[in-house]
Amino acid sequence: MTRLAGRVALITGASSGLGRVGAERFAQEGAKVVVADMADGNDVVEAIAAAGGEATFVACDVTDEASVQNAVQHAVETFGGLHVLYNNAGVMLGDDDNPVTTSIETYQKTMDINVLGVLLGCKHAIPEMLKSAEQSGQASSIVNVASFVAHMGAATPQIAYTASKGAVLAMTREIATIYARQGLRANALCPGPIMTPLLAKFLSDDAKRNRRLVHIPMGRFGEPIEIANGALFLASNESSWMTGQSLIIDGGITSAYVTPE
Repeated sequence: MTRLAGRVALITGASSGLGRVGAERFAQEGAKVVVADMADGNDVVEAIAAAGGEATFVACDVTDEASVQNAVQHAVETFGGLHVLYNNAGVMLGDDDNPVTTSIETYQKTMDINVLGVLLGCKHAIPEMLKSAEQSGQASSIVNVASFVAHMGAATPQIAYTASKGAVLAMTREIATIYARQGLRANALCPGPIMTPLLAKFLSDDAKRNRRLVHIPMGRFGEPIEIANGALFLASNESSWMTGQSLIIDGGITSAYVTPE
């Protein structure tokens, strides 16, 4: 359990949901974890410490540049460097629908958190990650959370979310190419529908759930730990010759035309 030993990882949106599971998983593998979130994440820090890991919490609004810059500096000042940036924070708003009915306010809020938040994280983390890569002799790793919907369309629309995740995917490729020879890798993690409280609220009845389950070859929604393990792979040296790629973990959705009966 030492795949991230000696590495410092900053995870946005890590107080709950997929981010919390990722923070705990990274700590299990030896990372010193910075839990960055608008919500209090000290209970996550305590849980990691109780399991024998190291973590710290910093309040962070990913849409506010000064707040993101502060989170990066907190990581460096607390743990002495930064090797992994896991841009996990994101939203999928309940009134996000088709291009005609989705409000500009919903679109803008989604883009601010899901796209600008990723950009700001990269802007302020990359200089520190390059320094840490040079010091350690190992490439630093950015993991940006996109989505399987960045690769395909859906007739159950969430246009702002889909557009935002497509932007994250394109941004990740560009960052990966710019820094490929400078000791920095960047990859996108593209989950399918994962049964988190956020998704459970969005899919509030059996009809909405079954509308989606029929398209999943494996016949179930994913579990948060399955995404955390994918993020761990991208963050670790196990993916050392992988950059600018999209790791899709979706139960087979993007490979399917007709699913099993």
